[in-house]
Amino acid sequence: MYPFLLTALAPILWGSTYAAVGLYLTDLSPLWVAVFRALGAGVFLMLLLRRLPRMAMSKVVILGFFNIGVFFILLMVAAYRLPGSVAGTLGATLPLLLIVIQWLAQGKRPAVKATLSAVVGLLGVLLLLNPSANLDPIGVACALGATFVIAIATLLTQHWQVKDILGVATWQLLTAGTLLIPVAWLWEGAPTMVTLEQLPGLFWLIILNTALGYIIAVNGIKQIGPNAFGMLSLLNPMMAVVLGMFLMGETLGFWQWFGVILIIGSLIASNVRWRGTVPANVILERQHDKVA
Repeated sequence: MYPFLLTALAPILWGSTYAAVGLYLTDLSPLWVAVFRALGAGVFLMLLLRRLPRMAMSKVVILGFFNIGVFFILLMVAAYRLPGSVAGTLGATLPLLLIVIQWLAQGKRPAVKATLSAVVGLLGVLLLLNPSANLDPIGVACALGATFVIAIATLLTQHWQVKDILGVATWQLLTAGTLLIPVAWLWEGAPTMVTLEQLPGLFWLIILNTALGYIIAVNGIKQIGPNAFGMLSLLNPMMAVVLGMFLMGETLGFWQWFGVILIIGSLIASNVRWRGTVPANVILERQHDKVA
């Protein structure tokens, strides 16, 4: 039981991303928060790892571009423009998106149950984003775009058979974080001085949410297996919804709540390993959402 409880901390930490931004970091630029998060977590993990990744650096850079660089930018913009409960639930549709991408791009038709879970999840997304919700369209586009680039990185990770998950993740954070600096500088200008009030949010996001989340996830996958970890990943959107309600005062309409229920229900179904598809628990490579 202890390994399961410890491993559950990873998706719980990732689900706190939006609350950390909303409570502490609203005055900082989303792009610079992405830089701080990537580089800070990368440096912290490197202090523990102290080695090169066991993978060609060119592949690490490509994975970092999608998995960290583009993903962190889109995720942070979504976190600043959407309620955390909405952004977190949209980000959790990754397993369903993987099923659809493999079906359309690779011709790997899922089983009937997997298809039904994807359809139900899509219906949930439509209800969550119904016009009466009056959600920011840029935020919605960024949340869905972040999920899409993570799906690409996930499929690349599977194709390249990445084994050194922690080492590759560390160097993804370092390389992508470095490449994000000129992007943030050109788009947002020089970073503003971080205040004492903002430090708890950055500490949580960099050290606990990202660095510690990766360590717990990698260790947990080794102990309980990827299938069990895939089920625990459902705690990510649940935590985003709970924290959004109780800490941020977010409210959802009836049809939005029904959409959330459909999405989470479809995720439970999709975490079964369907023949001919990548298991939904391959989501472990996000984290990312997380990290989200």
